[in-house]
Amino acid sequence: MSRLQVVSGKGGTGKTTVAAALALALATEGKRTLLVEVEGRQGIAQLFETEALRYEERKIAVSAAGGEVFALAIDAERALLDYLQMFYKLGSAGRALKKIGAIDFATTIAPGVRDVLLTGKACEAVRRRDKQGRYVYDHVVMDAPPTGRVTRFLNVNDEVAGLARIGPIHHQAQSVMRVLKSADTAVHLVTLLEEMPVQETADGVAELRAAGLPVGKVIVNMVRPHVLDEDAVREVSEGGRAAVAEALGSAGVPEAAELVGPLLEQAAEHAERVGLERSQRRLLTGLGLDSHELPMLGDGVELAGLYQLASELRKQGAGE
Repeated sequence: MSRLQVVSGKGGTGKTTVAAALALALATEGKRTLLVEVEGRQGIAQLFETEALRYEERKIAVSAAGGEVFALAIDAERALLDYLQMFYKLGSAGRALKKIGAIDFATTIAPGVRDVLLTGKACEAVRRRDKQGRYVYDHVVMDAPPTGRVTRFLNVNDEVAGLARIGPIHHQAQSVMRVLKSADTAVHLVTLLEEMPVQETADGVAELRAAGLPVGKVIVNMVRPHVLDEDAVREVSEGGRAAVAEALGSAGVPEAAELVGPLLEQAAEHAERVGLERSQRRLLTGLGLDSHELPMLGDGVELAGLYQLASELRKQGAGE
């Protein structure tokens, strides 16, 4: 079981929600999960109905399975200050650099270095051990950038190769890549059963594989229940409007005849959507990856819904 679980997906597919649910699902009895945010959107804090995340690890939830979930918002400037202290022992000098804007300049002018700092902090949490030699966190879940940017974000070694061919930054990038390209890591892609998200997922899988990054699972989010398929609609339509009206009348529905037309139209639209979702599911199956499916929650994703999604992931074997 990979210890670093990276979650990406096209915007609007609910990747932050899935990352949060996965962190809860992995936090089984006696285990600790760290949920990491790298984009500064504070989506995790909103989902868990807690105060804004900071550059410090703190417990935000206890899972229904008895584990603990901690969270961290990685800030590139703070990560660079930690880095300067770790390798150069700058201390107060590093803080002075921040005051004059040098830290912000460094992370802006060299985005590859920024990504090394963000991914490096997550990888450090993966490797960290306590005094007894045990891992501090059993799993680290990263809410990563969207599919279109995730390969470049994770492939930091190539990004900094032209900036630093030797020295601490180069060695840090290599250290990060040893984690990201190992069995300790899995990159999961969140999608919907719609054409654009599925196509972007397929493209993302191809890019990750080409970069030698370990692709995990496809997580299909917001799956709607199938009430009718094409065959059922055809059977009803061929039975005639009169037969449908009679059935509605027998069930005690008032003004049944006037409802037949709109009812059949809605049924046909539903059947068309079912057919589209089946075709998209076949495309996802063709990627050769294991998958999870999460239902659409009618009331939106509040804290209770998040626990429900985590339960669904555990039922489907997440964490095994």
